[in-house]
Amino acid sequence: MKQILFVDDKPAIGKVLSVYLGKENELVYFENPIRAIEWLNEGNEPVLIISDIHMPKMAGDEFLAYLKGNSLFKDIPVVMLSSEESTSERIRLLEAGAEDYILKPFNPMELKARIKKYL
Repeated sequence: MKQILFVDDKPAIGKVLSVYLGKENELVYFENPIRAIEWLNEGNEPVLIISDIHMPKMAGDEFLAYLKGNSLFKDIPVVMLSSEESTSERIRLLEAGAEDYILKPFNPMELKARIKKYL
């Protein structure tokens, strides 16, 4: 089963994603990027990372920069989620290495369809 790492400070979104993605994949959830980095550094290698942008302790764009700057994780596709509808923010994150930028609230079926190409 393919592992998908999901990082968001709102556990309810993780529960929704586990319903839609959990049948075919193992969804690993953390409420902050710091714990997700610890998990990655323990030798775990998901096929995809989905991350919120606005989180306490470490922002999603900082998490993305860490991932893309690390030779172990730079090739893992990253999909960013945000409630901020900003063209400049979307462009900045795509240029920083994110594969996609999806606005919240999102349709879980659309998210599933969009990430299918990375699995």
